[in-house]
Amino acid sequence: MPAIQQSPAKPYPSFEQIVGRHQGRVYSIALRITGDTGTAEEVAQDVFLECHRSLHSMASEEHLAAWLCRVACHRATDALRRRKSRGGDLVMTLEEDLLTPSKPQREDPLLNRVEQLLLTLPEQQRAVVLLRYQEDLEPQQIAETLGMPLATVRSHLQRGLKLLREKAERTLKEYTRG
Repeated sequence: MPAIQQSPAKPYPSFEQIVGRHQGRVYSIALRITGDTGTAEEVAQDVFLECHRSLHSMASEEHLAAWLCRVACHRATDALRRRKSRGGDLVMTLEEDLLTPSKPQREDPLLNRVEQLLLTLPEQQRAVVLLRYQEDLEPQQIAETLGMPLATVRSHLQRGLKLLREKAERTLKEYTRG
């Protein structure tokens, strides 16, 4: 089994331990970006297959965590693009997916609506907002994870939050009228 370059003082975890430690985060990122449980599971599998192939080149556990996050974002975004290119209105598809009775909904309708609104953001803005507020990454870490300039991350974050705010206000107005 390949192992990350390790120092004698701190042994590196096995692949099984790595999967156990990081699978929740990888799946969560994929689910939030794609909005589909099946696609998120496929993305998570792909990420860990790639991890297994690349494990020997990881410098540290911190490097691995950032790498997993970056690859999950990229793979989920690619899956979303493939789904979009197969036709149909992506937003409608995602909203239908979220509202299907087979999917367990959170009991808090506000959280459900925020998740639905997040899915309507453009891909890059969604990834940046999720990494910032779900994964608690700092803008510099997001820039490194996604391989984009810090200014671009800040711009995506600002625009994504503004768009979310506007959509939430429209939703609230519609809700109070109806």
